[in-house]
Order: sequence, then C-alpha cells, then structure tokens
Amino acid sequence: MVVNRRKKVVKYRGKGSGTHGGGARKKRRGAGSRGGRGNAGTGKRAGHKKAGMKTRRLGQHGFTSIREVSSRFDTLNVGYFTSLKVRTLLQQGKAVQQGDQVVINLTELGYGKLLGTGSTTLKLKLIVNQWSAQAEEKIKAAGGSLEKKAA
Repeated sequence: MVVNRRKKVVKYRGKGSGTHGGGARKKRRGAGSRGGRGNAGTGKRAGHKKAGMKTRRLGQHGFTSIREVSSRFDTLNVGYFTSLKVRTLLQQGKAVQQGDQVVINLTELGYGKLLGTGSTTLKLKLIVNQWSAQAEEKIKAAGGSLEKKAA
C-alpha cells in the first residue's frame, strides 16, 4: 500500500518551520559559529600569561653586596688611543696638548680603569684611578705616563 506522505521540501516551505526540524535556531548553524569543527579553535584565551607575571612581585629578593656596587666602573683599553681618536678628543676639548704629550683625563670622561688590550705609539699622559700592569707597560713603552687623579 502506498503511503501518501508530504515531501520534506514542501513541508519546510512557508511560514511555520524556521528551523526545518533542527530544534532551536542556534543548533544547526555552521562551524563558524563555534570556532571550527571538533577541537579546532581551542587556542589561547585572554590572561594565559598572568600566572607568570605574578611570581616575583611580592616580598624581598636577594641582597645587594656593597663591595659589588663600589667596584663597578667603565674600562677602556690602550688600543682605543689611535691618532684619529686622540685628534678627535683634542678637537672636542676633552684632551689637552702639553709639549709633545697629550693629556687626557679619563675619570672626567667617565672611565675608572685602563686595560692593556691593543697598542699605541702616541705619547700620552693619562689621568685615571686604576690601570693594569700591561697597560702601564705599553703606555710607558710609547713614551707616555700614567697618573692617579688627585682626590
């Protein structure tokens, strides 16, 4: 016996069924409304870095050694003093020509120690608080001298 049944296409036309048998209107939307299919779109969410930011905010952390702070100073190597550099320092007024020697006050330029890397052939009189033995050797070999800054 043939069953006289309305076809779905006809059934879902016109007023009445806005969901075509899918229940609520939200349920049958595409994958875009849920950020993709399956577990897609489950990436980072807001605030996922906050836990790491809170770690060292409170409390006291370590200590500062007095010795460590007092011994920090900028260093400069003997190889820095090329004829071009010395000429530039003279033009800028940071060095003074005294006879055949060029006098440079390194403490005024912000340097605390002279180190011995490199070489120079210029006669220099350098005023600095500290220097290495190798630096002293190289400056004196070039005909220069080292002097501690008077306090």
